[in-house]
Amino acid sequence: MRILVVEDEHKIANSVKKGLELENFAVDTVYDGPAGYDLAATEDYDALILDLMLPGIDGLAITRKLRQKNIHTPILILTAKGRVDDKVTGLNTGADDYLSKPFSFNELLARLRALLRRPKNSTGRILQVGDLILDTVTYEVRRNRQILKLSGREFALLEYLMRHPDKVITKEQIISHVWNYDADILTNTVEVFVGFLRKKIDRISSGPKLIKTVRGFGYKISATGE
Repeated sequence: MRILVVEDEHKIANSVKKGLELENFAVDTVYDGPAGYDLAATEDYDALILDLMLPGIDGLAITRKLRQKNIHTPILILTAKGRVDDKVTGLNTGADDYLSKPFSFNELLARLRALLRRPKNSTGRILQVGDLILDTVTYEVRRNRQILKLSGREFALLEYLMRHPDKVITKEQIISHVWNYDADILTNTVEVFVGFLRKKIDRISSGPKLIKTVRGFGYKISATGE
């Protein structure tokens, strides 16, 4: 899952980025409002973490402009302001949640996961396609009751596919959600990681092959036939 962090305090931004990357998220960071708005409005993120007090454009203005453009990416406002009226203003502007500084990383992570569980394609912390089960909190993946050992990138790729079951996902979409914005990734890299996943998923089950290639388009994960 790909997250944008917009925070002008570099230490906080970099700390959040490092922590989220350890949790298998792809994370982009920017340090001012205009840069944050430009990325949020043009790139496809799964969630945004916005500081309220930003140079150039503040977090509330970014939120308002995104909602006016009909961009409904989940937004977590991160700020030193903790008064009730500030929170109400943020939520009424279109933010989905509000976390006051100082904060614990574990709380931020829990709130972020809660936001990511809201879309239609998500089924909570547990994602399931056929006999393949993925726990987004414990990072445990099982098929045929056996635990699969996946790398962080393999897990992120599998989670993204499982959040969109039975839908064709292009290689470009996978790159944009599983790798950082500035990562120099080629489409054949996606092919390599899909190959790794297929081997690990299919070798422990006699059931159907779950990750399918849709020639000329991309991939889909499905428990049904081709």
